Amino acid sequence: MQGRGTRREQDSGKEVAVKAARLAGIDVGARHLKIEIEDARDARCALEVPNTPAGHRRLIRRLTQGGRRVRVALEASGIYSLDLALALHRAPRFEVMVVNPRAARDFAKAFLLRSKTDAIDAWVLLEFVRRMPFVNWQPPRDAALALRAFARRIAALVKIRSQEKNRLHATEHCRELPAAIRNDIEVNLRHLDRRIQRLEEQAVDVVWADPALRHDLVLLTSIRGIVRSSALQILAELRVLPDDLSPRQWAAHAGLDPRAFESGDSVAKPARISRVGNRYLRAALYMPALVASQHEPHVKAFYDQLLARGKKPKQALAAVMRKLLHSIHGMLRSGTDFDGERFLALPQGT
Repeated sequence: MQGRGTRREQDSGKEVAVKAARLAGIDVGARHLKIEIEDARDARCALEVPNTPAGHRRLIRRLTQGGRRVRVALEASGIYSLDLALALHRAPRFEVMVVNPRAARDFAKAFLLRSKTDAIDAWVLLEFVRRMPFVNWQPPRDAALALRAFARRIAALVKIRSQEKNRLHATEHCRELPAAIRNDIEVNLRHLDRRIQRLEEQAVDVVWADPALRHDLVLLTSIRGIVRSSALQILAELRVLPDDLSPRQWAAHAGLDPRAFESGDSVAKPARISRVGNRYLRAALYMPALVASQHEPHVKAFYDQLLARGKKPKQALAAVMRKLLHSIHGMLRSGTDFDGERFLALPQGT
């Protein structure tokens, strides 16, 4: 006998629960949340609340009316969605799925929608949680969240510093530019250097106060090519992920998974990385992979093999990034330093 409020349907000979809870799709904005709600009897309604702690409490009370369980889907939108996801996860009777924005966007294309509004986005997320396999979100530890906040701020300042360096270089080729402009750029660069250094020191303090993160940082820096700054960036993105992800899932999360493009017998483009994933992690792996492919013997041998097989340098480097990520997965799981022989065994005598 089916439980009250639950429908089941046959799918390939297996019974699949279609509805067992109130469903909701939430479009997260900086100031407001647009919510589309569906009850067990297919009754739908819309709601809008402020994206504030008070608004989160109001939303929780509304969704749990009647003592029902609630399944919620929302997009990962950085700081605007994190507090909401944590509040919902900690509330009783809630199950939360944080959806990759690219997955939600591609899902929406199937409906041939001509408009894009917050209300439509909430409706799309409701359909997503209703139709797609539900993946329960696991919040990261507080130390990991703090490290990621520091790392992403550092990454933002490093980008600004790079832009300022480009402007400083341009001043050397512009004689008409006042000297005060060049001086201002130089002052700003020194200021950025100090801020980046201070934030890195604070990030290290977060790591050193957490035994697990401290151990992971030491392991990462055992790879030739990964220094403290890049290790902080890599660790910050990896340690907010669920513990049960496989190496392939890590690669897909970073957008380093190969994407094939074939159609019939006439179209067969070379495989490229998907780039559908965490751009921070991908950027953090780039320089370590470049350095390791030049100075770490086993990584260099792997890189040279790919070039000898006709791969372009960028393709070979992307493969090194992916393989390094696989190696890091094994290192953090086993608690062991980098072993070049496991990355690629070299012939005897080399």
